[in-house]
Amino acid sequence: MTTDEMMRMSPVIPVLVLDGDQDWAKLAETFVGAGLRVLEITLRTPAALEAIRQMSKVPGAIVGAGTVLNQKHLDEAVGAGAQFIVSPGLTEPLAKAVSRSGVAYLPGVATSADIMRGLDLGLDRFKFFPAEASGGIPALKALSGPFGSIRFCPTGGIRPDNAAEWLAEPAVLCVGGTWLYRAGDSMDAVDERARAAAALRT
Repeated sequence: MTTDEMMRMSPVIPVLVLDGDQDWAKLAETFVGAGLRVLEITLRTPAALEAIRQMSKVPGAIVGAGTVLNQKHLDEAVGAGAQFIVSPGLTEPLAKAVSRSGVAYLPGVATSADIMRGLDLGLDRFKFFPAEASGGIPALKALSGPFGSIRFCPTGGIRPDNAAEWLAEPAVLCVGGTWLYRAGDSMDAVDERARAAAALRT
């Protein structure tokens, strides 16, 4: 699976911070059933790797690891079953390590220099992060002008009320959203939000 293929599977990628001892497979089943197959589990909690293990076994789920900062994180995530890697920034050592691993990669960029460094490393699909704090849609339009072939997944400040506006941009293939699951949510609530997000595809 290429990064481009992964980005085109769902209009919204749930960005999930998961903690505690729960049935994470059930959460993945809920998202997949609602039409959101691509799930990013951030490596910010002790439960993250176990969540990746459980969720990656759910039929139809494409599970990846976010907040990957270095080779150690990469090895742990891939070992747990992650099919793609997301990082908040772009460094040469991590980019080369992910390339060797063979999994899809979505590195974070916020400037033209970031993008040029990524292009030098053979990358042309990026996470625009933090999207709103980095200037929002006007900034993305300005960045996409000189780099016509690149495509983005904006993350950071994307909400249900502005996701469609981001998705309407030609350079945007999908967005990352943190609003789709919060600790303690019922699966019915998650299902409702996920179905609304899946319907945002333009």
